[in-house]
Amino acid sequence: MFYEIELPQPKSGQRQISAMVVLNPAESRRLLAKATVALPEVQKAWNNGMIILARGITNAFVTEELFGISVEPKAGQTVGMVCGGITNANSGPPPSTWHVVRQGKVVEGADSNVEILNFGSGDVFIKGANAVDNDGNAGIYVSSVKAGTIGMAWPILTPRGCHLIIPVSLEKMVPSVIEAAKHTGIYHFKYSTGLPTKLVPVPLAKVITETQAFAVLAGVRAYHIGSGGVGGSEGSVHLSLEGDEERVEKAFELAKSVKGEPPVTLPDTFFVSSAADYNYDASAQLATLKGL
Repeated sequence: MFYEIELPQPKSGQRQISAMVVLNPAESRRLLAKATVALPEVQKAWNNGMIILARGITNAFVTEELFGISVEPKAGQTVGMVCGGITNANSGPPPSTWHVVRQGKVVEGADSNVEILNFGSGDVFIKGANAVDNDGNAGIYVSSVKAGTIGMAWPILTPRGCHLIIPVSLEKMVPSVIEAAKHTGIYHFKYSTGLPTKLVPVPLAKVITETQAFAVLAGVRAYHIGSGGVGGSEGSVHLSLEGDEERVEKAFELAKSVKGEPPVTLPDTFFVSSAADYNYDASAQLATLKGL
């Protein structure tokens, strides 16, 4: 479900204006990271509870915003990714191991599988996604036979009433996450350009897209009006920002502040060299994970 936003009432005497913004994928991730860190749930857990940052590219940006550090290569912070035209997985270690926070302090050498067992209702788990639909359903690719991070976390977070926050760009909008999920699976495909995967729907997560981000950070309404482009703007998201002139001015300054964010950097080692090396055989590529 989309993160619930209560927009402020228009100020008396304020002119209503609009601004058009195009955000490239890295720019969107920076915006989403800023909004995620600003959420009341995250701030409260930072001060009084626990936060776990799952491995992920968007979470590399969240890590930077949360700790004021640089994480490079950013795609090295995830395991599974889509790059080079295929679904693949990073076989190296993450550049940052600062992923568990207890009362504002990093838990050094933490194991998320262990630390999550200490979670209570006010604690926060942050995870990126591969798909989102207009109903606010998020979906996460899983190629692991062990169901990946979300397979470990969701059954623990849900009954305990923890906050599962998913920042995901409108770049990843699909007609229906549930319908898409029906047509995926690690054993579903005979052929695959990269690792075969299951799209796992994640109900009850609090989904943050650019729309919610601009509302959280600037109090404006953001409408998704288009996507895509060329020359580095492939995957871009186009938005109309609307509201009081003062708030739209603030939102536009925010948009300008993330413009020029460098493209995401890649790790050096992958499980799949190229899909062609495996004759696009889905099971052969899955076997490169060796049961992970």
